[in-house]
Formats: sequence, C-alpha cells, structure tokens
Amino acid sequence: MLLKEGMSQTTKGIWMARCAGIEPCTIVMDLEGTDGRERGEDDTAFEKQSALFALAVSDIVLINMWCHDIGREQAANKPLLKTVFQVMMRLFSPRKTTLLFVIRDKTRTPLENLEPVLREDIQKIWDSVPKPQCHLETPLSEFFNVEVVALSSFEEKEEQFREQVAALRKRFHHSIAPGGLAGDRRGVVPASGFSFSAQEIWKVIKENKDLDLPAHKVMVATVRCEEIANEKYAAFTANEEWSQLEEAVESGPIPGFGKKLSSILGSCLSEYDAEATYFDEGVRSAKQKQLQEKLLQLVQPAFHSVLGHIRSGILDKYKEELEKALKGGEGFSAASNKCIESCMAQFDQACADVIIEQANWDTSKTREKLQRDIDAHAASVRAAKLSELTSSYEEKLKEALSGPTEALLDGANSDTWPNIRNLLKRETESGVSGFSAALSGFDMDEETRRNMITSLEDCARGIVEAKAKEEAGRVLIRMKDRFTVLFSHDSDSMPRVWTGKEDIRAITKTARIASLKLLSVMAAIRLEDAADSIEKTLAVALVESSPKKDKSGTAVDPLASSTWKEITLKTNYGKNLNFPFSSTEIIMQIPSSKTLITPVQCKSLWRQFRTETEYSEANKRSNNWLPPPWAIAALLVLGFNEFMTLLRNPLYVFFIFAGFLLLKALWVQLDISNEFSNGFVPGMIALSIKFLPTVINLVRKLAEEAQSPPTDNPQRNSSKSNKNSVTAGSETTSSASSNVTSSDKETKNSDSLK
Repeated sequence: MLLKEGMSQTTKGIWMARCAGIEPCTIVMDLEGTDGRERGEDDTAFEKQSALFALAVSDIVLINMWCHDIGREQAANKPLLKTVFQVMMRLFSPRKTTLLFVIRDKTRTPLENLEPVLREDIQKIWDSVPKPQCHLETPLSEFFNVEVVALSSFEEKEEQFREQVAALRKRFHHSIAPGGLAGDRRGVVPASGFSFSAQEIWKVIKENKDLDLPAHKVMVATVRCEEIANEKYAAFTANEEWSQLEEAVESGPIPGFGKKLSSILGSCLSEYDAEATYFDEGVRSAKQKQLQEKLLQLVQPAFHSVLGHIRSGILDKYKEELEKALKGGEGFSAASNKCIESCMAQFDQACADVIIEQANWDTSKTREKLQRDIDAHAASVRAAKLSELTSSYEEKLKEALSGPTEALLDGANSDTWPNIRNLLKRETESGVSGFSAALSGFDMDEETRRNMITSLEDCARGIVEAKAKEEAGRVLIRMKDRFTVLFSHDSDSMPRVWTGKEDIRAITKTARIASLKLLSVMAAIRLEDAADSIEKTLAVALVESSPKKDKSGTAVDPLASSTWKEITLKTNYGKNLNFPFSSTEIIMQIPSSKTLITPVQCKSLWRQFRTETEYSEANKRSNNWLPPPWAIAALLVLGFNEFMTLLRNPLYVFFIFAGFLLLKALWVQLDISNEFSNGFVPGMIALSIKFLPTVINLVRKLAEEAQSPPTDNPQRNSSKSNKNSVTAGSETTSSASSNVTSSDKETKNSDSLK
C-alpha cells in the first residue's frame, strides 16, 4: 500500500487466508520481509520470530529469493536461517517441513546449476548450527525437505512468469497425499486445536531471547559499505595504470612492479576509507578487508607471472654462466656451486622488487622451484659431462688396445697373451690415471668414483676380449695363411725354389705345427696369468697318430668335449713335436665365458684345415712332371716321323719354341700351381678370372719392349745386331715373362704376408 509520505512496506505483521480452489483446505500465511523501515532498529527481530513461527506451524514454507542473492551471505538470509534452525531444534520436536525456495527473476543460468549451490548452502548452515545433545547426529532431512523452483522476471517475461506460477500452484493440490509437497505430516494438530497451538507456539517464540537482532545501523552500514567496496573494486579494474601493468607482465618482468602496484592498491583502499568513514567501524573494517582480499586475488596472477619471468630468467642465466665456466676449464662442482650462489642472490634481490605492501605473499615456493630446476639442470649437465668423459676415455682405450691386440693375435705365438696382458695393464693404468684426475672435479663420493673407474677397467678388458672373439672367428683363414707362408718360404722368408730334393713331409709338418700353435693361442682368452695346457692337448689329440686309451683299453679323445675341463694326458709324442712337456700333463679348467673355440670346434677346424692344405703337399710331391723312361722311349719310336718333319722344316721349330715361351710366361703369371693348392674348383674359378687380364698385360709388355728406343751403348747395339731374329724374339719374350712373373710374385707375397 502507498502512504502520503512515499512508499512503505506492503505487509505488516502476519496475514492469513484460505486458498481458493485448492484441495484439501489450505491456509496461507504471508509474513513481512526484512527490509521494512517502520519498525526501527529492532525490525529484524520480528522477522526472525515470524520465520520461526512459520516453520513451527506450517507444512510448507515458501522462501522468496532473488536469483542474484544465491551465494551471498546477507541477502540470501543465511544468518536468519542459522538462528531459526538453532532455536527450532531447541524449542520443538522434529517434524517434516518442506522448505520451498522460489527463485525470482531467474537469469540464463540453468536451474540445474543454481539448485546444487543453494542446497549446499542450506546444508552448510545446518552443519554449522550448534545442536543440542539430542540432535547432534540428526540430519537436515529429519526436519526439512528442501525443494527449489525458479520463476522468470514478471516485468520482462510476464507470460512465462504466469505459466510458471500456475504450474507451482498445481503442486499444492492434494499436497498431503503420500509423496506430496506437504511432507510426512508428523505431529499434525486438528483444525479445532490449531488456534490454541498457534498461540502457545507464538508465546514460546516471544519469550526466547536468542532471536534478538543487531541494530538497524549495522545493516545500513553493511549494505552501504558493500556498495562502496564494489564501486572501488570496479574502479580499480578499470584503472588504466593497472591495465597497462597487467598487460606488460605478460611479456616479461617489470622493474619496480611491487612499488607501482602497492601505490595503486593503496590509493583504492584510501578512497574506500574516505567514503565509508562515518559508518559502523566493525562493518567498515570487515568490508575493507573483503575489498582488499578481492583486490589481492585480482592482482595475484600478475604477481605470480612476474615471479615466473624472474625464475625463468635466472634459470637461463645460470645455464649460460655454467656453460661459460665449464668452457673456461673450471671443475664442474666448483663452477656449479659458484653459479648457483650468484643466481640465487640475484633472485632474492629481484623478488624484493616485486613484493606488494598490502599482501603477505611468500616467495619461498618459487625460490624452491627455481632451486629444483637449477639442481635438475646441474644434474643433467653433470650426467652428460660424465658420459662424455667416460666415452672419451673408452674411445682412447679402444684406439690404444684394438689395433695392437689384433697385431699380436695375428702373429700368435707363445708370448702373445703375456704381451696382451702387459699391453692391457699399461694402457688401463694410463687411462685410469687420467680418468681419475678428471673425476676429481665432479665432487662425487668415493664409492661412485670407484664404480666408474671399475667400469672403465672392465671396458678395457671387454675391448680386448671382443677383439679376441673377432679374431677367433677368422682363425681358419689365419691358419691357412700361416701354413701357406711357411710352406712356400724358407727360413729366411724368401720364396722357396722347389728343386725336387726338399723334404716336403718335414716342411708340411713344420707349417702345420705352426698353424696348430695359432689355433691353441686363439682357443681361449688368457688375461689372467695362469698356465694351461691347451696347446699340448691339441698337439697330442690332433698331431699324434695313435689314439690314447684308458685303463680299460677304450680309446680316449681329449677333444670330445664342449669345455676345456681337466684332462689327464699321457704321451711321449711331445718330444717329437718340439713341445716341452712331460709325459703326464693336466689341463686346467677354463670358464665358458673365456672360451673362444671349444675342443670340439678345434677338432672340426683342424679337420677342415688339413683337407684344404693337403693339395699343396700333394702338388709339390708330384712336381716331377716328366713321364717315366718307357714312355719317353715310346714317344721317340712312335714320333720319329713327326720329329723328322720338324727337322726338315725349321719354321715349325720356331713356332713351337715361341709357343712354349708364351705358355711358360702364362704359367708363371697365373701361378697355376699355387692357385690349385686350394682345390680344383677354387683354382679353376681363380684362373678364369685372371686369364684374360694376364694375357692383355703380357701382350702390352711385349709391345712396350718392341717399341722401346735403342740405347747409346755401341757395344750393346753391335752385340744385338749380331744375333739372329729367333734369339732376339726369345730374349724379348723371356724378359717380358720374367718381369711379369717377378711383379706378380711380389704382389702374391705381399698379399700372403698381409
């Protein structure tokens, strides 16, 4: 209703009426709100009393709420509900009342999003209410059913508003039916006793002193101070200086950031104090604190962004300084510690420049994160440097050990493994000495240092073992090469000239024994200074002709095993083989990890070796290519006519002689006897490949000899002119063939030595 003085509250007291058109009979009470000014400073006391009265006597309580008030402390009546809940549990027994929250002027926010927030607020109010002993564990659902509906704005969507109100009205039809809106209907009072019951309930409520509310000036101060705070907050967000500062921090740190932002915040808070100075001090201080918290919450991302830029910049600077120090030759630990100390001091100085006076924000977490990042980078660089250092020394050891080890194994003899051990010891000690000195700059514990040195020593040992395994895979080729060299060269390493008087059996035996020594050297890795009898075992088992027998008379094969285990050898054959061992020897057991060639493999390799070298011996034994005497006599008798034909026509003799020289040159050039020493098929293949190039080479040399200019020696020229054409031709052919033969022989010998 309107008064002359202006607008007043529309509802005074509590109005009651019967609802028309709703069954069963339903009575509605209309309570006045909390925003009336007619009651003075104690106006909210009656509002609390009326609210508690409605909860005590009603089955359904409609609570009008503006949509924008959801989430607010005062406008959403949270203190009122808290007080009412507390007093209700103390004054009345539990009865199911339906709290129907009607959200007015619903915005675009869906009801599904608003309802959980409202229910959560009601539950928090219930949980925070001090409860009597009998209701400590009583849930909210024991007293209330909470329902939420929403109505659109009447002024903006009148038609939709009326439809929603009509739908809400329908929910009150038969509200007391099971599952209806009226709850469980416990403690129902008959209609005849309702008046008396309501009077008694109001009496109890009026006598309760817990429902007194603060003065009206507090509420005015609350509303006005909140408005001022909101205005200052909006002014701060629109402040151009703050906007520029917020935009600038995205690209990097800003000098004087803390002082600039503290000045802007101080101005905003000072303006609030100036406008709110005449309101209640408690409310004014509380709202100022809320404003300051909101402002700090607004600027906090910028503060953290500046700290992040500082942290990343210091981290990059640490990386640059550390890299520069390491390039300058400083030890890693000393360089890293010096850079860390310098960078952390710079970070602390930079943090002091971004501190905001109004905020008590701690930068220790950012400092700890920077320290972790620096430590992680230092650990990464340290690991990389250690890996690089280790790889460097491993590569040096590989260069120092691989080639010499291969050379020693190539010329395998009784001193091979002692020499390899000395080489390994010398190079390992040299590498470990330099490696240990380099590790001193990394400030590591003794155990880690010892483990890395041990790893380097194992690497050196592994290089030698790997090279030994690699050479063991080519042992058959090495044996054949050694046999070929010793068989085709004399004691002075000169090519052997076969006259037919040589003891081919002895030469073959010597060459095979030398190859057998090579096999024994390559059979196992002997990096420990311990004696073994592999060489003697191989000599007895492979060279001795008669098999050994045990006590029962059964033949014993010492190589019929996959490991070099203990084998007792009884033989007198060593003396004949030039091996200095007694008649009884025991071979020590060699681990499988140190075994390069097993006894069974040695036997197989020797069998293959003998098969492929038997042709050389047989070829030299059959080097007398002249036929037997009876065959020569038969040739003279049966070829008399052909012989006379040659005598009558000397031109035939010239062609035959020239052909003989040519064939002789080809024989020497192609080295046919040596090619067939490896077998018939390999010999034919080799000859087929070499035949055409050799013929071309021979013809070219003959042409060069024929076209060579005469010398200035008159005696030599006169002697040449006195010779007939046949002799000159034969000498030219012989000279060319000998030159080609000599060149080819030298190539062959160099290849064999390689």
